[in-house]
Amino acid sequence: MRRDIILLIIALTALIIGCKKNTGETGVIPQTCDGVDSRFSAKVFPIIQGSCATSVGCHGNGSINGPGALTSFIQIRNASAAIKTAVVSGLMPLGGSLSTGDKNAIICWVNSGDPDN
Repeated sequence: MRRDIILLIIALTALIIGCKKNTGETGVIPQTCDGVDSRFSAKVFPIIQGSCATSVGCHGNGSINGPGALTSFIQIRNASAAIKTAVVSGLMPLGGSLSTGDKNAIICWVNSGDPDN
């Protein structure tokens, strides 16, 4: 129960920050996903492995931060809405940033129903 409340607070905070941060910003949320490579295995998984699942202190094996570890498809799919919110808001990855193309790949993957492709 406590974990659910914490996740809800994090998601709401990220949403509020995202709404403020992205006002007038272009190129972060794609108007269309046509032409965006958002395949999980080829694009999204490598982004998350290289930028998110880097250590226990982030979202590697054993992590309890936010949605926890993001090292498998199931873990990532279960956290997909929170991942999208954190990426759009710029809240994550902590201490770094993603290219517009990487952000768009994650956003489009989530928007397409987060398939295992």
